[in-house]
Amino acid sequence: MSMGEDGGSEIDVETLHGRDWPSVTQFSIFLENRVGRLQEVVRYFQGSKVKIVGLTISDSADCSIVRLILSHPEQGREILARNRHAFAENELLAVELPVSTSPLGDMCLGLLRAEINIHYAYPLIVQPHGRPAVAMHVDNIEQASRSLHEMGFEILCEADLTG
Repeated sequence: MSMGEDGGSEIDVETLHGRDWPSVTQFSIFLENRVGRLQEVVRYFQGSKVKIVGLTISDSADCSIVRLILSHPEQGREILARNRHAFAENELLAVELPVSTSPLGDMCLGLLRAEINIHYAYPLIVQPHGRPAVAMHVDNIEQASRSLHEMGFEILCEADLTG
């Protein structure tokens, strides 16, 4: 306890909120379904420190949604905005898969036990610590992170993706 400026006491309090679980930012970019549109987006990042570390594409007859995870999301956001692309952002859970006989099965079982749904998932292009990793959009990132962490899975943050 210390004295405040007004003579009153200040109490140093440590909260029990717990850990803020890491996440990675995903950019969903809406593109017309035309030849060369993906190359155009990829080219935006050339010459910058921003690297595409995760990628998946969903398409329909008229448009595509390109989902990207970028090594430096703040700069990536600026680049996308400068090039006038419509995009949305989501927070995803990125998990490094351990060396085991069934890492995906173990991960799915851990999420099932925690009653967490996976809406979609895709592998990361980079392997931050030399092991495969997957990005997932889940119901509850904090609960999913806690459950998988307790099972020994490494939860990745954006700093892990810059190397």
